[in-house]
Amino acid sequence: MLRYTLPILVILLGITDHLHSQSKYQTPPQSVVKIIDAKPAPGVSFSPDRKWMLHLERDAMPSIKDVSRRMLRLAGLRIDPASSSRFSTSFIRGIKFIDRDTMVTMMDTNEGSSGEERPRFSSISWSHKSNAVAVVWESKRGSFLSVAECEAGKSAVFRSMAVRVNTIFNGISWMPDGNRILCTVVAEKKQPEPKGTGAPAGPNIQESSGNKSPTRTYQDLLKNPHDEALFEYYATSQLATITFDGTVKTIGKPGIITNVEPSPDGKYFIVQTIQKPFSYLQTYRSFPHNIEVWDLRGRVVYSVAQVPLATNIPIEGVRTGPRNVTWKTGESATLIWTEALDGGDPNKKAKHRDKIVTFAAPFNGQPKEIAKTQHRAFGATFLTDTSKFMTTEYDRNRRWVTTKLHDLKNGGTPKVVEDRSIRDRYGDPGRLVTRRDKDGHAVVWQDGDWIYRIGRGASPKGMLPFIDRQNLKTMKTERLWRCKEGTYESVAGIIASSKDKKPIIVTSKETPTTPANYVARNLNDGSEKKLTNFKDPTPQIRGIKKKLVTYKRSDGVPLSATLYLPADYKEGTKLPLLVWAYPREFNDRKTAGQVSASPSRFTRIASISHLTLVTQGYAVMDAATMPVIGDPKTMNDTFVEQIVDAAKAAIDKAVEMGVADRDRVGVGGHSYGAFMTANLLAHCDLFRAGIARSGAYNRTLTPFGFQSERRTVWEAPELYFKISPFLHAHKIDEPMLMIHGEADNNSGTFPMQSRRMYQAIKGNGGTVRLVMLPNESHGYRARESVLHTQAEMLKWMDKHVKNAKPRKKKKDRIDVDPR
Repeated sequence: MLRYTLPILVILLGITDHLHSQSKYQTPPQSVVKIIDAKPAPGVSFSPDRKWMLHLERDAMPSIKDVSRRMLRLAGLRIDPASSSRFSTSFIRGIKFIDRDTMVTMMDTNEGSSGEERPRFSSISWSHKSNAVAVVWESKRGSFLSVAECEAGKSAVFRSMAVRVNTIFNGISWMPDGNRILCTVVAEKKQPEPKGTGAPAGPNIQESSGNKSPTRTYQDLLKNPHDEALFEYYATSQLATITFDGTVKTIGKPGIITNVEPSPDGKYFIVQTIQKPFSYLQTYRSFPHNIEVWDLRGRVVYSVAQVPLATNIPIEGVRTGPRNVTWKTGESATLIWTEALDGGDPNKKAKHRDKIVTFAAPFNGQPKEIAKTQHRAFGATFLTDTSKFMTTEYDRNRRWVTTKLHDLKNGGTPKVVEDRSIRDRYGDPGRLVTRRDKDGHAVVWQDGDWIYRIGRGASPKGMLPFIDRQNLKTMKTERLWRCKEGTYESVAGIIASSKDKKPIIVTSKETPTTPANYVARNLNDGSEKKLTNFKDPTPQIRGIKKKLVTYKRSDGVPLSATLYLPADYKEGTKLPLLVWAYPREFNDRKTAGQVSASPSRFTRIASISHLTLVTQGYAVMDAATMPVIGDPKTMNDTFVEQIVDAAKAAIDKAVEMGVADRDRVGVGGHSYGAFMTANLLAHCDLFRAGIARSGAYNRTLTPFGFQSERRTVWEAPELYFKISPFLHAHKIDEPMLMIHGEADNNSGTFPMQSRRMYQAIKGNGGTVRLVMLPNESHGYRARESVLHTQAEMLKWMDKHVKNAKPRKKKKDRIDVDPR
């Protein structure tokens, strides 16, 4: 049995940083630069009735200057103080407004502007009446609102409002009449931004006694009173409605409003506001908050809950008291929420874990229970016939999802509509299709006894998306349409339907050589109408060969990957190979072996994609499956053995096909894939080198669990030691390239993880390179950072894999001894 003490780990963490130089940004070969710089195809946003389309144009990448503008990291948020919004570098730079029936362009915001003069739109919201669309655009002066009304045959024009909006917590939504916008605006500031005092007034102190409060690791937390003051200053906003002519009506007093929702009759609002004290250990989501019902004057007419700071909540548990508070669809003003019956503790045995209750205005008497769920519930979705609703519950022990149909009018035992493993992609019946009712609430799209489902269509042949309809009386399903093999065509939505006819749908259609474009399909007569004609942004990569390959692990578990080969590949040539992967957890072998890729998707290489290696003479096995199978409580006990076995199977398959040289294979991954990469290099000799981006390597720094691991480091110290590559750095004798954003805010992947891993490998004489990207987060956005990442990956693979000298013949090492 492994014996060690946690103080030893603390000593290991105390390795001192060495000075390092800051290099200039590098660029990959010009052929790769042209691919990465290619402008992406526009996105498309349809109005709720599908009559109008917006083509949304974006730049390929922002500049490092844009990424480096001022940002406040507070309470788990990243705030842009200039625009009173969440910090972002991904903006819509152009909007085309198109009539879907006539295909006439009603407006183009690019006319008369170019380059940096183009507006920066951050969000878009359609009225549920499809009579108008609102956008938020950002400038150095703040975030502002513009509205365009929709009328056939008339040009659309965005009219700008003078009021500054605050979108840190709330976007723009609509009142039930569809003619007024509901949002939060910047509260009047009577004082300037709080300034730091320079010299501290004293130490920052936290204290706890007997308060058991396990929590995951988070970044960007509050650290001192100045952070608290900044958070309150920028997060405080004023609730308001705005008409199309720009008239602003404020409601209630300013506060830290994190959520607001109007009642279906438009007479009340559910308002959630953060209260003090704030926490230095948790994000804003765990702060104390009030959930209240306000009237149109902002007066509190009912207090739903005063929720305390989220302490003493078990890992994967929930708060007690009302949660998921919303308005009941189909009634003028009835609250509906979920409440835990097990104390919010998933480890506690309980016949029912949750109940769903309603409470109607004027909120006298007691709430009414309308349903109980055996497992944890995730709200209620009403049908067009609002006397019926569906609940979805999740059994975390089995990773099982169950959807049930409840009948408020006739009662009786709820009918099971869906019942499957959440990992069972082949058995996934698809998501329920919803539409907006007259008040703007989402309801399940219903024609008589029929409801509709849109699915990704996972199959042994790859993804073949579909649309089905399901009969609520018989629960039988009828297939209406499915994508043909050789293409990837997914359903974007329904245009029109009836119980007697098949629907008219909108799909997005692509092939390996033609980009995705939207099509209107009439499933009754088979006719189709092309709605977009987006061009191939990178025709120079169209010759790349792509194939879905399947193989088996040594224990018989089916595996798969998408194999990419260069355009000029000649049959029988053995190429250097990159295996790129991300481990996923499964309860059983059956679901673990299911195919989740599609060989028929349009090949797109952008940003930090590793597929650029294909253009440089490499074979790439992309999304090579790395299932970790077993009981959710103990599956990670064999994490290393399972990923090593899967990695060996992938290499064996590529070698068997004659496309790869076994002596020239690299491995790579991002985030949990980086963790996998380091473990593979530590515990086997299958690879010549590795690329690990934005990873976590020392699991003692995530002591209350990681990914799906439920045990803490104190409950399973041997496990944490065994699968932490940092603690096996002395075994990593293959070169490893690590890349990490200096501003990574992903839970668990602190930048310190890569810095300490570099120190550990270097200190033990290994070959390692650490690239820290300034101002980048978990993914890398700036053009300079992206191109540098591409250059680093290509150079590393060329040096240590493609051009590596043959190594001496030796037996593959598979070392999982934790000692």
